[in-house]
Amino acid sequence: MVDTLEDKKGEDILLLDIKDVASFTDYFVLCNGTSDRMLDALAKSVLEATKKEYKKKSRVEGRSQEGWLVLDYGDVVVHLFSPDQREYYDLEELWSDGKVVLKVQ
Repeated sequence: MVDTLEDKKGEDILLLDIKDVASFTDYFVLCNGTSDRMLDALAKSVLEATKKEYKKKSRVEGRSQEGWLVLDYGDVVVHLFSPDQREYYDLEELWSDGKVVLKVQ
């Protein structure tokens, strides 16, 4: 997933291990997109890649026009944000007890 986001020019990618602090998932992937169109493209790419590679489907919540899309794979939840929404919700701080596995600027 992270590779797909990097390939599609996602920004400020963070892989966070939260399995020791959350019961509903093991990992969060956070990524910024610079526009609604980019958020849609990032979501589409992740959905296609995970379906092809892992045969996994996702539940999708949110809308790119609102600045936050969530792709829920059960053990991994991908959050795609506009920079403003990411700053507003500040999931990094909310889940600061998790472990940073990977950070791509």
